[in-house]
Amino acid sequence: MNTLESVRTLQSRMGQSIIGQEPVIEQLIIGLLANGNILMEGLPGLAKTRAVKSMAKNMDAEFSRIQFTPDLLPSDITGSEVLYTESGQPSFRFEAGPIFANIVLADEINRAPAKVQAALLEAMEERQVTVAGTTHKMPGLFIVMATQNPIEQEGTYPLPEAQMDRFLLHVYIDYGTEDAEAQVIRLVRGEESAAEPAGTDGPVLQQVIFDARKEINQIGVAETIEKYIVDLIFATRYPERYGEQLRSWLRVGASPRGAIGLDKCARVHAWLNGRQQVLPDDVRAVVHSVLRHRLTLSYEANAEGVSANDIIDTILEQVAVG
Repeated sequence: MNTLESVRTLQSRMGQSIIGQEPVIEQLIIGLLANGNILMEGLPGLAKTRAVKSMAKNMDAEFSRIQFTPDLLPSDITGSEVLYTESGQPSFRFEAGPIFANIVLADEINRAPAKVQAALLEAMEERQVTVAGTTHKMPGLFIVMATQNPIEQEGTYPLPEAQMDRFLLHVYIDYGTEDAEAQVIRLVRGEESAAEPAGTDGPVLQQVIFDARKEINQIGVAETIEKYIVDLIFATRYPERYGEQLRSWLRVGASPRGAIGLDKCARVHAWLNGRQQVLPDDVRAVVHSVLRHRLTLSYEANAEGVSANDIIDTILEQVAVG
C-alpha cells in the first residue's frame, strides 16, 4: 500500500463513523497534510468533536481535548513549573499541559479570554510554548482543531482577525441529508451494542503523514496557477477593480497567509486526486475554506445579508485563469 492509498484508507475509516460529512472529512485531511490548524464551525450535535477524535483514533495519535471556559488560565493549557522536594532538596519541574499532544481539540475556543487564546496562538504558530522563560517544543505531528458554536455568542470572546488568520482552514459543518441522518441513528445504535465499532483493523501509521507531506512538496504549480492564486487574493484587497458592488462588500481582504494557504491546500487536493500538477479546479475546491475567515465584511454586506462565501463566489466568477 503506497502513501496515497494509506491516506485514502484513513479518510475512508473516518467516513465510517462520520456519516454524510465527506466534504468535511476531506478538508480535515487537507489541513492535516498541509500541516495547518483548522477552525470548525457548526451547530451543536454535528459531529465536530467526533470527527477529530475519529482522526486521532485511526492514526493511533495522542489526542487531547481542551474545553474552553471563561475561567480558563494559560497555564491550564501550556502546563506550569511545579515545586517538588526530593531528598530534602526543593526543585522546579515542568508539568506539560494538554497542548502537548499530536491532535488537540480546542472545544469552543471563543469562550476563553484573550490571554488563553494568546497562549494557544503561540503553540499554533511557533510550534512551541514558553513557560517561566523556558521554551518547550511541540511534538513533530501537531495540529490544533478548534471549534466554534455560531448560535451562542453571549459570554464569548470573539476571535480577533489576526488570530483567525492563523487558521489554515475554516471548515463549516452543516446538516446532512435525510438518508445520512438515518444512517447516523443506526451507527450509534450499533456502537452502543458492540464492544468495539467496526472498521478499526489497525491504525494508519503517523509516518504515512510525514511521507505524504514530502510527496505533496513535489507537486508542481505552473506560473499561470500561481498568478491565478495571486489574482484571487488581490481581488479581496482591491475589490474596486472588479466593480463598485464588490468594493462596497469588503472592508479588509486576505493577508499573504491566504495566498500561502491556497497554494498549500491546492497542492494537497491535487495529490489526493492522484495528480502531479495543480489545476484551477484544485484552487477552486479549497478557496472557500481558506479565505472565508480571512475576509472582513463591510456594514453594507452584513445589512444586505451577503456572506463571505457569496463574496468568494463573486470573485471566482470575475477572476480569470492566466
